[in-house]
Amino acid sequence: MKNGLFFSVFVLLLSASWAFAQQPEIQYYRPWDKTGINGFEPSKSAAQPAYTGFKIRIGGAFTQDFQSITHSNVPTYKAVSPTNKTNANLLYNATAEGDSTDATLSGFNLAMANLNLDFQIEDGIRVCLENYMSSRHHSEFWVKGGYIQIDKLPMFGNPQWYTDHLRVKIGHFQPNFGDMQFRRTDGGNTMYNPFVENYIMDAFSTEIGGEVYAFFGPVMGMVGITSGFINGNVNQYPTTPVGTDVEPTEKKPSIFLKLAFDKQVNPNLRLRLSGSYYMNPSIQRNTLYAGDRTGSHYFLAMEPALTAGVATAQGSQFTSGRFDPRFSNEVSTFMINPFVKFYGLEFFGAYEKAKGRLNSERDGSERDFTQMAAELLYRFGSTEQFYLGGRYVQLTGTPFGFTDEVKIDRLAIAAGWFPSKNLLLKGEYVVQNFKDFPVNDYRNEGKFNGFVVEAVIGF
Repeated sequence: MKNGLFFSVFVLLLSASWAFAQQPEIQYYRPWDKTGINGFEPSKSAAQPAYTGFKIRIGGAFTQDFQSITHSNVPTYKAVSPTNKTNANLLYNATAEGDSTDATLSGFNLAMANLNLDFQIEDGIRVCLENYMSSRHHSEFWVKGGYIQIDKLPMFGNPQWYTDHLRVKIGHFQPNFGDMQFRRTDGGNTMYNPFVENYIMDAFSTEIGGEVYAFFGPVMGMVGITSGFINGNVNQYPTTPVGTDVEPTEKKPSIFLKLAFDKQVNPNLRLRLSGSYYMNPSIQRNTLYAGDRTGSHYFLAMEPALTAGVATAQGSQFTSGRFDPRFSNEVSTFMINPFVKFYGLEFFGAYEKAKGRLNSERDGSERDFTQMAAELLYRFGSTEQFYLGGRYVQLTGTPFGFTDEVKIDRLAIAAGWFPSKNLLLKGEYVVQNFKDFPVNDYRNEGKFNGFVVEAVIGF
């Protein structure tokens, strides 16, 4: 098995060389390869390529995983239904004897792939179309979103004040909430993430709206407004509660803000500190913490054997290792992210506080979650082509329907190698614990651990 794994990874890395031909240069753009690592909002002050006419840049990302993970719990007996006496708390791949204490999840996972199209349509005006070609959640081709980014105004003679200080972004895109989004795994695009997975509470969605940026030296400010939906609609909602709801659904926009300080102090030291805020007081279905259309790269880890009485499928149970706080109707959250890079040593952190509710919960009974994360990396080699690192994430809060707080924590140790700027081979060992879940919940005394190897292409 080991020989076959490493041979497959070697062939995968070599077979991608056809895709790395010379690509046209795009203005105010974050590369999809290794050169985009530790990139945040595209710089306004950095030198940009000259505009020489319309350009199309075809980019993509591909990730193949191999995992060997073991998960366990204490499966208190709970019948699936009055007619089905199977224990609903058994984990996926539990033994025939009904033992959930040592179930193994081993093998090659579904490969994920993205297709990215960037268009330079005018001087300082870029259009981006992002697509998922294959993913765990949606195995079919799926459009992630598209937007126009305006960094110059050629129709008004490119006034310098706008070129130097302002940016407008309009379309269907990922709201600029938090800095973790610039390091997260997104389907086949895992080049930016030194680890395999995202945070336990994963802030990611795509919404329709606009953002306005102001840049003054190392300081950036942003204000954005979106529909609050992952998909748009023209529906009008009743002014009284419907069904099991105790509060009416309103249709209000999401508003979010960001302030960041980012400075290259000297060639060997970079400092960045950002604060973000996102809120929606009432919406039919906000997906800030449930918007990923690709899925976790820990396949079926800590998932039950049965979901609604039928065998669990990797496509439907796609958030393995993550946790959705279920703030779909009201959400208010902020995140603080420090980033320091000194020579090859790199620190990234997060403090996130989120509050919200469902419409089946009364206004004033909002639940809250706190997430803290820290990762320390050391990049080395002549082009920092190698790295070693560790990440710790802890989430605490009260889930819907629970009376007490629960805690989930994860420790991940990773190592990576970039054979070229378009190729990455990384491995991770992970341990994740689920604490204080009720005895009748399938996550009671839950835990999973094991390793994942990823071969990554980005261009």
